[in-house]
Amino acid sequence: MGFDVAALRSCFPSLASGTAHFDGPGGTQVPEAVGRAVAATLTAPISNRGSVTAAERLADETVLGARSAVADLLGVDPAGVVFGRSATALTFDLARTLAAGWGPGDEVVVTRLDHDANIRPWVVAAEAAGATVRWVAFDPATGELTADDVAAVLSDRTRLVAVTGASNLIGTRPPVEEIAGRVHAAGALLAVDGVHLTAHAPVDIPALGADVYFCSPYKFLGPHCGVMAADPALLGTLHPVKLLPSSDAVPERYELGTLPYELLAGTTAAVDFLAALGDGGSRRERLVTAMTALEAHEDALRERLEAGLAGLPGVRLWSRAAHRTPTLLLTFEGRDAADAHRFLAERGVNAPAGSFYAIEASRWLGLGDTGGLRVGLAPYSDADDVDRLLAGLREWLAG
Repeated sequence: MGFDVAALRSCFPSLASGTAHFDGPGGTQVPEAVGRAVAATLTAPISNRGSVTAAERLADETVLGARSAVADLLGVDPAGVVFGRSATALTFDLARTLAAGWGPGDEVVVTRLDHDANIRPWVVAAEAAGATVRWVAFDPATGELTADDVAAVLSDRTRLVAVTGASNLIGTRPPVEEIAGRVHAAGALLAVDGVHLTAHAPVDIPALGADVYFCSPYKFLGPHCGVMAADPALLGTLHPVKLLPSSDAVPERYELGTLPYELLAGTTAAVDFLAALGDGGSRRERLVTAMTALEAHEDALRERLEAGLAGLPGVRLWSRAAHRTPTLLLTFEGRDAADAHRFLAERGVNAPAGSFYAIEASRWLGLGDTGGLRVGLAPYSDADDVDRLLAGLREWLAG
């Protein structure tokens, strides 16, 4: 597996309930170390950031420590790491800021594969500026979205392209590096929603070619907050609306109000927990090896799950892209996925049903706003979890 899954599971207090969690794409379970870090910071002597008192210094160290940890996870400069309430809120804020420079004739590109958090902020901002929105479709038969699909709608008026690093609905991982080359050749910026991708694979933002990248610590074992990462030089060229006395430094000018220090401490603890699963010298090296091993572990379980699903009658699997995360969307002939969700929950198996804010993708697949049953694997998933899910579906289908 690449790491000891049983030992890993022992670090998650919530797993003691016996529930098999396939709801990780909506938010993972949290290791005890993360909870301890949040509680310790929340109850420590702490105040607004500064350098005079111990409380001020703790706040400052907590923020800088979290920037450093996330930078190691994503392969970026800590000075370009911005924290916010959520990836959605950060995207809306950036969209409004960038749109101040857009006007009629400018074009913004979004895809039907994305979570709405990487669609609606750009659409709303473009429409407010009088810019044109161009849509990129994906192949509903394969789930694939290609660089050629994106290139077909680019022009010399394209200002920004928004694309997912991985679909939170069907797991598709588009060729972001190739897309970035096409986007930059057109003179546009590339905004990548990495919320789902970051939880399942090593991430190197410079190698991806993303100008701006969003992710959420609660999808990779951390607390509920959001991250935006970009080149500090790019962030320095933009001027978001902010309070007059608040800092104009980068990245602070993008962080509206006092940061949640306890959640940033939890974010650092989550990154350190992941790093401890890997080998190497620096934290960045350990994170790369850990996420590589995690990816192999999850892919092996995905193959076990897919093999089991293939033997179940009336099950349709919508996750078919060649390169994808271990996230499967299922529908059932003549049966309601929401009923499967409830049936499984009664047996201690959490696999939710819906479209999960990827509403454009769900509609493009012909599933409307209902979507299907989403089964997501996580670092703590094991073979017993998979077998329990398959047994539960088998029982439900036979009922």
